[in-house]
Amino acid sequence: MNLEHVFVCGNPALDFAATLRARRSVRFEMLATPERLRAWYLESGIVDAVSPGDRADVDRAIAVREAVYQLVTARRLGEEYADDALDVLNGAARKPPAAPQLTASGRWTEATPDEALSTVARQAVELLSGPDVPLLKECGNPECTRVYIDRSRGMRRQWCGMESCGNKIKAAAYRARKKSAHTAAAHGDRAVATGQ
Repeated sequence: MNLEHVFVCGNPALDFAATLRARRSVRFEMLATPERLRAWYLESGIVDAVSPGDRADVDRAIAVREAVYQLVTARRLGEEYADDALDVLNGAARKPPAAPQLTASGRWTEATPDEALSTVARQAVELLSGPDVPLLKECGNPECTRVYIDRSRGMRRQWCGMESCGNKIKAAAYRARKKSAHTAAAHGDRAVATGQ
């Protein structure tokens, strides 16, 4: 499994929720260690530097991530929010977020793991209370459980990303069509050979 973090969902909170991959099948945890969590915070661009964390930081991040996923799924399906998920998300959002600073070379945001997590939680609050809610869609790849913001014309986007899922699905469909055509041709050849 690729250990690179992927940012295709259109919002850092959605990308964060997607760090548990393939929720319905193989379930692959992208935030398995404090170092992987720290890498996600840096690669996402929500902070420029984050102090090293520990297992408790990972556990808190996973709890918030699961709350975000539950809330996003509920909102996407038009269901009621679960109170426990709201409590987890709002608890993280109430903590101080990462605060950007102005330096001689520009903006710089340094954070603790709790500040970085609060920043992600606040982005989830903004997303779920904002204008993009009707644009939330789940990836059309049955193995993928990423939710993304569909800003395509006519909301026709089917996959979280072409590189991550779209190309795989299109290639699989092409192989299936080619195999089907080959099988049909083989059956046709046998029918001719047997005089049917």
